[in-house]
Amino acid sequence: QVRLVESGGGLVQAGGSLNLFCAASGIIFSSPTMGWYRQAPGKQRELVAAITSGGSTNYADSVKGRFIISRDNVKSTVYLQMNSLKPEDTAVYYCNAELVVISRSYNYWGQGTQVTVSS
Repeated sequence: QVRLVESGGGLVQAGGSLNLFCAASGIIFSSPTMGWYRQAPGKQRELVAAITSGGSTNYADSVKGRFIISRDNVKSTVYLQMNSLKPEDTAVYYCNAELVVISRSYNYWGQGTQVTVSS
């Protein structure tokens, strides 16, 4: 049914940039709020950035000014542009889709892509 596939992760030096991609299928992509979450070893999964169907965005304070989330509804893809990367950004990054139907929330997740930032 719903499938989210992340790509673009890898190893990058501190101060560098990386772009993540999430391709969605099985949903009407233009409807749900899309987001990027991350989870580092021993830590809880946290919201990095989110973008609504209307294009409104929210960012975690730790990434504000460095990361940019965007979406292409024609290509059913959400992007995360990451700049000025820091070692503390190292984590598995997950794509999320939230769809609300008659007041019920449905969340879908990708399998994640590893981002490693070296000092």
